Amino acid sequence: MNDKSCSVSRTSSSSSPPKTPKYFYQFRFIVIGDSMVGKSSIIRQFTEGNFIDIADTTVGVDFHARIVELSEEVKVKIQVWDTAGQERFRSITFSYYRDAVGCLIIYDITKKDSFYNITEWYKEAKENVNEEECVFMLIGHKIDKESERKVSTAEGERFADAHDMFFIETSAKILCNVEEAFNIVAKEVYKRLVRGQLEMKPDWDGIKTVSTQPAELVGLDRIPSVDMLVEERPNKKCC
Repeated sequence: MNDKSCSVSRTSSSSSPPKTPKYFYQFRFIVIGDSMVGKSSIIRQFTEGNFIDIADTTVGVDFHARIVELSEEVKVKIQVWDTAGQERFRSITFSYYRDAVGCLIIYDITKKDSFYNITEWYKEAKENVNEEECVFMLIGHKIDKESERKVSTAEGERFADAHDMFFIETSAKILCNVEEAFNIVAKEVYKRLVRGQLEMKPDWDGIKTVSTQPAELVGLDRIPSVDMLVEERPNKKCC
């Protein structure tokens, strides 16, 4: 799946009465890929609304979170695990795959090697997650550097199609498709939950209920399309 467009998401009305609880489910995502492809930048942009041009290298695993609203009835807390791309930290990363319901694999469109290496990242992820319990997304990052592009959109699409993954190109710097990348995965996780293809289990933290009275699993027709998802943090215009 590819979406080159950049959109502005709508914010919740300030006049609306507060809803309780704030969210009903927690989804855990893991973000993987080579060092310096911009994993931390994408995550910080999504969870905090900030772009850090030069970020410190992630050591081990960092945690970030954000609440998104999939419909009036359903809010989810997305917990994102930001993993280190260096080989010396890979053994630490392995232990975090098991509880991931979403896996976002990122490469830098200006670095061909980072694209070639996604084959190994995907293989590693499949060996450490239950494939039937994980939604995969391939992300080509840094499209603000179009003049330096070394990996074509078509190459990314072909890899994603061959491995039954979602695909999107993003830029944390200009806030292009960052929201969409996470929302697409969250929406797919929830759709599978509704269909019974995914379920909450006591020994698995990929999906958790975070309310004593969880929302009813509403039908798919009541979940808006991806470009209509409502965000709790105001979005900036991109592209």
